[in-house]
Amino acid sequence: MARRLLLGCSAVGNTLVERTRQERGELIAITDDTGWVSTFRDRNVTTVEADPTDASMYPDHASVVLIASDDPARNVAAAEAARGRYPDAMIVAHVGTDPTASQRSALEAVADRVVDPVEAMVARVRHATGADSEERPVRLLSTLRELSGPLLVVAHDNPDPDAIASALGLARVADALGVPADACYGGEIAHQENRAMVNLLNLSLSTFDGIDLDDYDGVALVDHSRAGINDSLPEEHPVDIVVDHHPPRGPVAGSFVDIRPEVGATSTLIEEYLSRLGIEPDRQLATALLYGIRVDTKDFTRLTSIPDFEAAASLSPLADESTLERVESPSVSQETLRVLASAIEGRDVRGSTVASCVGEISDRDTLAQAAERLLDMDGITVTFVYGYKDGVIYASARSRGADLDVGELLRDALDPVGSAGGHATMAGAQVPLGILEEVSESESLSGVVEAFVSGRFFEALDDAPAQPVNTVPEFPIG
Repeated sequence: MARRLLLGCSAVGNTLVERTRQERGELIAITDDTGWVSTFRDRNVTTVEADPTDASMYPDHASVVLIASDDPARNVAAAEAARGRYPDAMIVAHVGTDPTASQRSALEAVADRVVDPVEAMVARVRHATGADSEERPVRLLSTLRELSGPLLVVAHDNPDPDAIASALGLARVADALGVPADACYGGEIAHQENRAMVNLLNLSLSTFDGIDLDDYDGVALVDHSRAGINDSLPEEHPVDIVVDHHPPRGPVAGSFVDIRPEVGATSTLIEEYLSRLGIEPDRQLATALLYGIRVDTKDFTRLTSIPDFEAAASLSPLADESTLERVESPSVSQETLRVLASAIEGRDVRGSTVASCVGEISDRDTLAQAAERLLDMDGITVTFVYGYKDGVIYASARSRGADLDVGELLRDALDPVGSAGGHATMAGAQVPLGILEEVSESESLSGVVEAFVSGRFFEALDDAPAQPVNTVPEFPIG
């Protein structure tokens, strides 16, 4: 096991001990401060009362050496002694109090990393206040603190992992700032991977049916941007906060609006707020946010930006990888296989585009899975799969290597008769069945739906918009 060695002590050294003594690997402290010797021994830390600059008192082996006195001169001496004794060790040195330029240079010459808490604090404050970046976290903080009551965080209906994680993450930000918050969703969590995420991580969200809007002073939307459009809120209900990565179809209202279509997942934006406001997510939330990013970017192969990679790198050490593996490998339901088989059997291929009506469904999330799988067909760059359930037609589209925007394609085809939206490479739509259900005995509902939807889809495809480059939001979003 790796042996870690602490030379000297101070408040910084004490923090290092608290953070590392439960980790794997033996920790040994050497200090001639009797007060710290007593404190460490009370905590069952192996401690030698001796001069931390005296290499003869060092153990035979150390993989990591932490140098943490408040005295810059002693830190330099300890670092030089440690480097001489352990040429291959990782040495992390605290600069001490008011080091001179020559002392700092001497430490940098022998240590692998030099830590200056004062500089780190200044950098953290600048980062949090937006001095080195955009001021979104500061404006979010201000908006939250203006609320006189609880915040309701609303995910879109039938939420995916990104929406679920984002709702919980924004609620965590609000709670950390002293604003009570509840995360909720409408519809159902039907996709087996989504259910696995919620169950295995023991995530707590409320269903919208049990919500009384009068109990809340503010409303936030995550992973969508307009009340009453793909959520269970009344249309035009006042909204205070909007956090989304989908391009807006119309004007977006809110005191704080953060919509970044160039980012691959809303969870990326939530991680940014947590990081800049100094709020560390617990293991469940970190795992959910990481999974949300991975799903929406298709494991960083679709619509992925630098912030997505940075957020994932920040979340990875905090996430539960074993649980994530279980979430990503759930059993496949019989309904998923049936819908995929129906999509393959009933496919209508025109050039590099395939559309398929799968008839009545019991799980709308199977459409997205089928659309993803059909992209594996040779020569296919655009897929469109649709079916109906409880009086509504649901549709899912995907593209890969195509020069068109499927989000705009579905909007042009189906927004006039329902609602549609998404990105250049993935999109969805909902259309009320309405009078289509009133079919004659000689007709099948599936046939009527196919004729109606397929006609609109292929008509829009003939004049499909190109996939945007360096997307700029269509509307001002604050």
